[in-house]
Amino acid sequence: MNPLLSLLQPYPFERLRQLFAGVTPSAAHRAISLGIGEPRHATPPFIQEALAANLAGLASYPSTAGDPSLREACAGWMQRRYRIPVNPATQVLPVNGSREALFAFAQTVVDPTRAGATVVCPNPFYQIYEGATLLAGATPYYAPSDPARNFAVDWDSVPDEVWQRTQLLFVCSPGNPTGAVMPLPEWEKLFALSDRYGFVIASDECYSEIYFRDEPPLGGLEAATQLGRADYRNLIAFTSLSKRSNVPGLRSGFVAGDAALIKAFLLYRTYHGSAMGPAVQAASVAAWNDEVHVEENRALYRQKFAQVTPMLAEVMDVRLPDAGFYLWAKVPDALGMSDAEFAQALLAQYNVTVLPGSYLARDSGGANPGAQRVRMALVAETAECAEAASRIVQFIQSRT
Repeated sequence: MNPLLSLLQPYPFERLRQLFAGVTPSAAHRAISLGIGEPRHATPPFIQEALAANLAGLASYPSTAGDPSLREACAGWMQRRYRIPVNPATQVLPVNGSREALFAFAQTVVDPTRAGATVVCPNPFYQIYEGATLLAGATPYYAPSDPARNFAVDWDSVPDEVWQRTQLLFVCSPGNPTGAVMPLPEWEKLFALSDRYGFVIASDECYSEIYFRDEPPLGGLEAATQLGRADYRNLIAFTSLSKRSNVPGLRSGFVAGDAALIKAFLLYRTYHGSAMGPAVQAASVAAWNDEVHVEENRALYRQKFAQVTPMLAEVMDVRLPDAGFYLWAKVPDALGMSDAEFAQALLAQYNVTVLPGSYLARDSGGANPGAQRVRMALVAETAECAEAASRIVQFIQSRT
């Protein structure tokens, strides 16, 4: 067996299952889960119809590079969304969802034969970054975050000797779990570091289309263009239809950026067997070419967060995120509970599931930055999320 497998830590949802093993959920309330970030709004009918209408494609092997019509649809969306040009033939590559691509990209980029191979990631973070790093034969470095700045990463605190060993940097904007969006000066800092030390930046942007401000979130390639880096050197952006179009089961997204990196990634994927099925490609073309359903989806989230956030803010330190569909809430100190104890007691008393924040982070500098926080995924319908929030308020008030 691959010895690197022993380095992997249990996934957060497996840890949650273990945490709840001895807990009996309240029978007085129906179960409501805010634990898993799985979109639960209805998939638009036109996407389903495009999928069904192209099932004849199952009779043929697909190309790993994807059909030109799909790459052109992806490039067209980038032009409309970010007002930037990408070459569909050399700077775009379809992938089977951003999760699969993030993992595979690390296997492409990391050279484990170089002493001290390091991959830097935010903390808290999406655990795929860590697993991809370990199985690529590198060591993860968890960059410290600042709770006072909505857990923005403190890049200045990363030592020079770490940057010298760094081959890949994972960033997530809008962030999971905080929903924070990286501003242009932060991108400028990271590009300067990349130029100085030669590492590649993987920008995870799967939450980019669920936002609450008037201005849509800044994308990595968009930031590069604004800063005069139109070749997107050492930068790849990852995006997905799962959240944007409510099709998590479609497993469809794309990467875009540095043509040299795309070429190497395509070579890896050709051997990895990562081609997207023709019917999925056709449904993806339909989804990327339509914005009406995205606007309607965003409106549902805005309505939901507008109702739920003020309810929880009465009893918790929580605020409307820049983007995404998570609330990153602090467990009140007056409860005298850890985030894991809070999740256990809430399930037992009110049958609501939340994810302990410490499960989404690693100890750094003697502390876990996710400790005393919980992540709530507001993915269900508004009424169900509001009911969950009401129960959480009752739970906290009953104990303070």
